Amino acid sequence: MTFHSMWAELLPIGRSSASGGYRRFAWTGADRDCRAWFEEQARTRGLTYELDRNGNQWAWLGDPARGDAVVTGSHLDSVPDGGAFDGPLGVVSAFAALDELRARGAELSRPLGIVNFGDEEGARFGLACVGSRLTAGQLTAEDAHRLTDGDGITLPRAMEAAGHDPDAIGPDPERLARIGAFVELHVEQGRALDLSGHRVGIASAIWPHGRWRFDFRGEANHAGTTRLADRRDPMLPYAETVLAARREAGLAGAVATFGKISVEPNGVNAIPSLVRGWLDSRAAGQQDLDAVVAGIEKAAAEYATAHGVELAVTRESFTPVVEFDHALRDELARILGRDRDPRLTVPVLGTGAGHDAGILSGSIPTAMLFVRNPTGVSHSPAESATEDDCVAGVLALADALEGLART
Repeated sequence: MTFHSMWAELLPIGRSSASGGYRRFAWTGADRDCRAWFEEQARTRGLTYELDRNGNQWAWLGDPARGDAVVTGSHLDSVPDGGAFDGPLGVVSAFAALDELRARGAELSRPLGIVNFGDEEGARFGLACVGSRLTAGQLTAEDAHRLTDGDGITLPRAMEAAGHDPDAIGPDPERLARIGAFVELHVEQGRALDLSGHRVGIASAIWPHGRWRFDFRGEANHAGTTRLADRRDPMLPYAETVLAARREAGLAGAVATFGKISVEPNGVNAIPSLVRGWLDSRAAGQQDLDAVVAGIEKAAAEYATAHGVELAVTRESFTPVVEFDHALRDELARILGRDRDPRLTVPVLGTGAGHDAGILSGSIPTAMLFVRNPTGVSHSPAESATEDDCVAGVLALADALEGLART
């Protein structure tokens, strides 16, 4: 199958007719259909298909038990109303790159694997990269069992409903020991490649980043009869904290976003009793990130006190800076630069977005390739990449896999 035909098959799954974005959340019907698509692609190519203890899907060319395998892939789930490319581009490109290697008659001395990591975006249960975190031992089974979605459904219950045994989840060092290198291709979530005029880039590092929950507790009351002076309205310090986040991030050259909010009792004519907001913050360095979050927390506490509101801040997840394996990164640069015009060297760039490759980097050598995004828009239906650039990404990935798997 061609890249275009595979992309066309996957494109309708989980797409909202209202927004044009995707709602492929973990362990839902759309996720099931994406998983079925992955399994079909593996079996159609005669690959060995596996579903691991954490719900991640694997397709193997050669015997992975030999070890030192070269693995590529990404994820198929999405953020709420996300774009088509974030995640799926890496999975479709992996199968297309394998087809390209077979068409070349490439002789590989190492096993080759393709993976679809489960629940990378964390859209349903609030924690990103659940599948890869479990595999790498960065998330315990006990903590995973406590994850709950917005409807009160626990992760174990959702997995059981989808036909997967939640009691089996946990670290998988034996599987990781099979892998000698992991290369994830991803659409760029920014405009660095577009501004430089390159179609494909190599990742250098992932910024440190995390998620914090801010709980502002006030007092519910009637919106029409309660004097302004008598109110303990948690919406006011929350709104001021959103502005503080923008200010602190701007001062540090970082980013900070309150992108999710929950209000109780959530009535038009009721003063809220609780406003819960989730902060996502990222910076190029740990010191800058710490300063941004500390500044936001300090401002939030001052605003809460001024309005007679209680504040609690909980760090829900955190990932330190990830430096991708330098030897693997340099080898990719050598492979992709070989026999090419020096003016077409592949740029190396950092990113503020988290990825499964970042989670795995503490256990195995990992690297990433980026494909140009002409608008830089991501986590939105407007996310895009041209077909020519996608094909360029496939060819670059094929070159990288061939170069690594022949050695």
